[in-house]
Amino acid sequence: MLLPYMEAGRIEAGCDEAGRGCLAGAVFAAAVILPEDFENEELNDSKRLSEKARYRLRPLIEREAIAWAVGIVSPEEIDRINILNASFLAMHRAIKQLKVSPSHLLIDGNRFTPYPGIPHTTIIKGDGKYLSIAAASILAKTYRDDYMNELAAKYPAYHWQENKGYPTKAHREAIRTFGITPYHRKTFTLLPEQLSLDF
Repeated sequence: MLLPYMEAGRIEAGCDEAGRGCLAGAVFAAAVILPEDFENEELNDSKRLSEKARYRLRPLIEREAIAWAVGIVSPEEIDRINILNASFLAMHRAIKQLKVSPSHLLIDGNRFTPYPGIPHTTIIKGDGKYLSIAAASILAKTYRDDYMNELAAKYPAYHWQENKGYPTKAHREAIRTFGITPYHRKTFTLLPEQLSLDF
């Protein structure tokens, strides 16, 4: 059973990202503030849920949340500042858009760049421990999947509607055959024989 909060009586925003390990596409993050009495037995880490369950839960989270927002960092920015910093920046962008200012941030993972004026706690596998982080993981994942599905329509050869930009065999084979798109992360190892890739 996931916990509704870390400390009763304070406004906590759960934060998580999606797309960190991908070869292509932006990284997305979400921040969610849930009511203290929020309950949902199905809500869990997005990776443990089916696609159908994630999309079923998204409107419920958006409706029930005190506040929620999604932040995006582009592939160009990822190449410029590296994926770890890009993940933190995406979370910062989500937090900045919240219509209610949280007094504490619950961050999935073990590292975070402090957000100005708001203390935080990092929680390893937090998306499987706190409802607000699980909710953020679902929003980040589903909004990123929507984005990758749109890109897949423009670049069908890369099978993004199935792999969402992750390094699957089909994705790597498409890079080998067709080269890269403007959405590929050039600082990532796109192919094992990276040195022969012509940018």
